[in-house]
Amino acid sequence: MPAITARPVPPAGLPAHRDPNVLRWAGAYTSSAIGDNVYYLALSWAAVQVGTPAQAGVVTAVSAVPRALLMLGGGVVADRYGPRRVVLGGSAVRCALVITAAGLLLTAGPGLWALGAVAVLFGIVDAVFLPAAGALPARITGPDQLARVQGIRGLATRLALVLGGPVGGLAITVGGTAGAFGLCAVLIGVSLPLLRAVRAAPPSPDDSRTREPVLAQLRDGLRHIGRDPVLCPLVVGAALVDLGFVGPMNLGLTLLAQERGWGSTGLGWVLAGFGVGAAGAALLLTLRGRVPRAGLVLALAELAGCLALGVLAQLPSLVVAVCVALGVGLATGLGGALGAALLQTHAGPAYVGRVTSVSTLVGFGVAPLTFPLVGAAAERWGTGPVFAGCAALCATGALIALCSGAVRRAELPRR
Repeated sequence: MPAITARPVPPAGLPAHRDPNVLRWAGAYTSSAIGDNVYYLALSWAAVQVGTPAQAGVVTAVSAVPRALLMLGGGVVADRYGPRRVVLGGSAVRCALVITAAGLLLTAGPGLWALGAVAVLFGIVDAVFLPAAGALPARITGPDQLARVQGIRGLATRLALVLGGPVGGLAITVGGTAGAFGLCAVLIGVSLPLLRAVRAAPPSPDDSRTREPVLAQLRDGLRHIGRDPVLCPLVVGAALVDLGFVGPMNLGLTLLAQERGWGSTGLGWVLAGFGVGAAGAALLLTLRGRVPRAGLVLALAELAGCLALGVLAQLPSLVVAVCVALGVGLATGLGGALGAALLQTHAGPAYVGRVTSVSTLVGFGVAPLTFPLVGAAAERWGTGPVFAGCAALCATGALIALCSGAVRRAELPRR
């Protein structure tokens, strides 16, 4: 079994949102996340220019396939070599990939096959990068600050969503898709010196130089999750929540706006409501830090968010839908951040990468592959039954956490 390494402890009395080490990480994460949003916008725009909408959809979704197949192995890599080292290497490779894409667009005007190849390669790198990025917070701060760090991460994600679209659109207008890919490379590149300046607890010598096969380490990580009374229900519950949530909140909202006649403006307002709610939850955790009865609050918040998701498709009024979307964002944002903090608290540093890869596999790898199923179901039965079914699946995941006594009693550490 891998040795357990000590977690880093921030300076005494210094909360995470005032810790320079955490703030350097937050700057790197934000810059990289904005770059990701610019990349996906540029990729979809380039694909639409050379193919049909259906073909463009395949190009933009194909990167989920390698993530689904390889992400569990990526968690092993993060634990074996340390998440900071993997995030640095992954960021460098991602930067090189988008530079290559920009060069292809400038010189050859690539077709769908070339764009699809870039998307697949980006997905392969993401399969290793994403578990390491999720595990890194546990290496840069103390256990009592993990909720604050997850709040900071949530704020950075919302900021990236707000800025990524307009910045990417402006880049396409000024420099075409090649210019947008170039900007993406710059944004990811900016994160590299910041990441190099981040201090992180290294893996133990036994952990980083082990000759144990990847599959054996993966099995060890899965056994670790299965034996832990908190990790197991949290991971299973999070998988079901993600599986039911991602489709409606992406493709489903677009179809709902069309069905209700809200148009793109109405869709934007609903998404804005969700984003404001999620940002509010992230800000609350960033400032407050510790939430009493974290496991119980997590389960109740996610259950409330899932039920509100089912209600969303039954509302004819755009104003009410925006308000409900705000509640969905607030509840699921709070539950998701607390869940990530509890997972990292109970995982132990030697297992954080593997636990992160398992807990995020569905959200990043499997759920995007359900978009065609969500679209086909909405076409046949309408958005109301689809949202209701997906909300029921989400609620099942929340109920698994709520019915677990260990999760209900789970607390975040005190300083």
